[in-house]
Amino acid sequence: MRLDINLASQPYQNMRTFWVRWITGLAVLLVITLGLLSYTASRLIDAHHQQQAIDSIQTSIAALTDRETKAKQFLNQPDNRATRDRSQFLNEVFHRKAFSWTQVFQDLERVMPARLHVISIHPELTTSNQLEIKLVVGGDSHERALELVKKMEDSKRFQDTLINQESRSVSGPASGGDAVQFDITAQYVPEGTSNGTGGSQ
Repeated sequence: MRLDINLASQPYQNMRTFWVRWITGLAVLLVITLGLLSYTASRLIDAHHQQQAIDSIQTSIAALTDRETKAKQFLNQPDNRATRDRSQFLNEVFHRKAFSWTQVFQDLERVMPARLHVISIHPELTTSNQLEIKLVVGGDSHERALELVKKMEDSKRFQDTLINQESRSVSGPASGGDAVQFDITAQYVPEGTSNGTGGSQ
């Protein structure tokens, strides 16, 4: 018996090659899917842990805020106001005693760039019992003030140094004045705060 096969209408196919390619592609897709699932699960676990940490911090903050509120209410009672006022007064005295004009000018002299000088200085106690100094300095350029701020931040005596305002002289250096003035604020850390040797002079 003779069979006639028309290869044009029934082309020969290598099924083994087809199945190898199909299984290989499926395996690669499976590996990628497993990798994505593993990454997603890891991120979800991390997010869950982070949320737990955030919840714990928020709970601690709420508890501290509640304690602070109760403490303020207690101190604001008529019988306790004298104690509260005396405590605030003593805190101010201690902080002001730690401020030394001689020391602060020595500290400023160490960080003051050339062609820049102090015009005025005013110390005050913030609501958080931190010593803050307000400086007005004059000089010939903005770059000098930026250099001063950097040196103050690099020192151990000044923190959170900011240029709040810059004003240029109308007459300029031709009249013998400063070309530009700067209002600068900074938290001052007296020497006695770090090593216990500070005092007023």
